[in-house]
Amino acid sequence: MAEKKDYTKVLSRAKRKRNNNDYLRYLIIALIAAAVIAAILLIGSAVRKGLSKEQGEEVLQSVEDSTGETTIDEAASRLAEEQQEEEERQAREAAEKQAVLDAYSNLGIVQVSGYLNVRRSPDSKGDIIGKMQENSVCEILGQEGDWYQIHSGQVDGYISSQFVITGEEARTRAAEQVKLRAVVTADNVNIRQTPEITDNNVIAQALLDERYEVLSQTEGWVQITGGYISSDYVQVRYALNEARKMDLKAMAINQYDNILISKVTSYLNVRSSPKDEGNSNIIGKLPGKAAAEILGTEDGWYKIRSGSITGYVTMDSQYTATGQEAVDLAMEAASLMAIVNTDKLNVRTSPSTESTIWTQISKEERYPVVDQLDGWVQIELDGGDEDEVNDKAYISTRDNNVEVRYALTEAIKFSPLEELANQQASRRNQIVNFGLKYVGNPYVWGGTSLTRGADCSGFVQSVMRNFGISLPRTSREQAKVGRAINSSQMRPGDLIFYANSSGTINHVAMYIGNGQIVHAASRRSGIKISTWNYRSPARIRNVID
Repeated sequence: MAEKKDYTKVLSRAKRKRNNNDYLRYLIIALIAAAVIAAILLIGSAVRKGLSKEQGEEVLQSVEDSTGETTIDEAASRLAEEQQEEEERQAREAAEKQAVLDAYSNLGIVQVSGYLNVRRSPDSKGDIIGKMQENSVCEILGQEGDWYQIHSGQVDGYISSQFVITGEEARTRAAEQVKLRAVVTADNVNIRQTPEITDNNVIAQALLDERYEVLSQTEGWVQITGGYISSDYVQVRYALNEARKMDLKAMAINQYDNILISKVTSYLNVRSSPKDEGNSNIIGKLPGKAAAEILGTEDGWYKIRSGSITGYVTMDSQYTATGQEAVDLAMEAASLMAIVNTDKLNVRTSPSTESTIWTQISKEERYPVVDQLDGWVQIELDGGDEDEVNDKAYISTRDNNVEVRYALTEAIKFSPLEELANQQASRRNQIVNFGLKYVGNPYVWGGTSLTRGADCSGFVQSVMRNFGISLPRTSREQAKVGRAINSSQMRPGDLIFYANSSGTINHVAMYIGNGQIVHAASRRSGIKISTWNYRSPARIRNVID
């Protein structure tokens, strides 16, 4: 029994020793885990208080500093100071945002898809003097029937009340829209594609008091959606978006710092170099009363930028106007245009998404505006040749795919066709170049005169007759002549036909190469050059071979 008892004690002591070792091991593991958890919580707390990940790691490093130079109390004190600074910054930001809201005593916020027209009078036919984008705000001054009288930005006018939220709901929604914005402080300032001043990177202009949400700031520049503005001409502050002024012809001229206007009746050649080398250096055409920005002068030539073209035009005052003469001509020529900023835009027969889509238009053209409605604009496409009453064409402005403003015509890309040795190719080029001689002459419904006026089919018929090619009188009948081809087979002199909303051919143009056509477009435009798909073609015919 004694030997058994002693053996039991040995086992008991060994067990207790093993348990003690396990306890120490578990205790060490627990302390390490607690330290790790504390570190994670410390970093998490720092991040939640507005510190960056790097700042939190710096605090952790100071806690773990093996030299003992920075104690946990000192680290906590520094963290508290940084936390206080962040809280003070947030308080200042909240106060600035609240001050923006408090500046409005009777705030209204626009809720539309696209933009809302601001009119001079409380009438849906009243002159449009401004536009308010979605979530833009205004000060409501009064109400007349279904119209609010408002002040917003540089605009005083009337907006339809059905698209405006007021009261506490308006203030709640507006609070979410107070953002850091670049508020324009100059009459107009260039918006550039890149943060640098070069000849070819101006993409738009911003006008006085327009507001653009700030994406970032670099030295001397503010990045906004779509481009950059020089920080010399904006004030960056918390603000709400407001109305943008428009509808003044002067705004079209303000787009140019040193304006030039073409004085020709048809087209003025734009050349790649400051010399006349015949057809070889023509890169574009400046239509009559079209505008350009003068970039400089060189040996009797103006270097200009117009639309997407930079080149040279003659300084001969017989063909070009500058200074006050150019301003006066521009005031006469500026017209309300729809400027498409998407590749293709649907055209409908009435201002409703339920109406028929009967064609599509291209961003390569500027389209004259016939009428404006809230959310829609009626444009002029072209004149038919069988009926003076043409389809009405409406495009939606609700998705910001089109800009409606007074504008001036600008240069179009154009490269003349060279006479080739091949007789057939030469004949086609002769036909095209003959037709181009009459660009700028008037459109007359039912007319066939290349000088006094023709409609679309009359123009094509008269040009082809000069080369012994006989065509019927109307575009509908002309579309049956020759043989059908597709767009990849088009050659200069081929005819392109367009249809009305019922699918009936009612317009024809002549392909001139380089993706362009010449056609008698409309009473307003006359005989002009356009892109071949300025609207959807219905048929293409080879009537020459």
